Amino acid sequence: MSSGDDFSDSRSEAVNAAGQTVELELFDETATAPDDLAGVLEADLAELGRLQAERDEYLDALRRVQADFENYRKRVLREQTALVERATEALVEQLLPALDSFELALESLEGSDDKVHKGMELVRAQLRDVLEKAGLREIDALGTAFDPTVHEAVAQDDGDGEPVVSDVYRTGYRLKDRVLRPATVKVTRGSQE
Repeated sequence: MSSGDDFSDSRSEAVNAAGQTVELELFDETATAPDDLAGVLEADLAELGRLQAERDEYLDALRRVQADFENYRKRVLREQTALVERATEALVEQLLPALDSFELALESLEGSDDKVHKGMELVRAQLRDVLEKAGLREIDALGTAFDPTVHEAVAQDDGDGEPVVSDVYRTGYRLKDRVLRPATVKVTRGSQE
């Protein structure tokens, strides 16, 4: 075995983890001078710097993609919540006339058959409970100061004082702190003393 035969070729083949044959450059200690080692080391350091910069770019890109995805997830959640709220609002608004009809029916049944009246009250209570769970709240109007944001005045008694709600013709409702339907009221101006 001669020394020239074993180390003359500085290239060799190996199989990597994926089973592919790759060509390796072998380091020949006897053939490399110290100046060549400095050049190889410099080249390796430059390659390491380039790879670190590339890694940093990928990490930055990953962080941006993660932030974008988190913003997208939050936006979709807000949009879905808003969609559900709009659908709930539309359904509750359509059910208000039915609730008004129950109120009128109960008023007209005063003094009549107790069983029918009680049954109507139970159905109205169930309907109100379902609507309240959806966020519906009645606007308390009778005896309060007139507020045009929650009251709709259809009648007025003259006077010199501040306007006060003296009669409620149709109940007003809020849905989650937003006026769904203003209360239809009669306003009386009290006299100032």
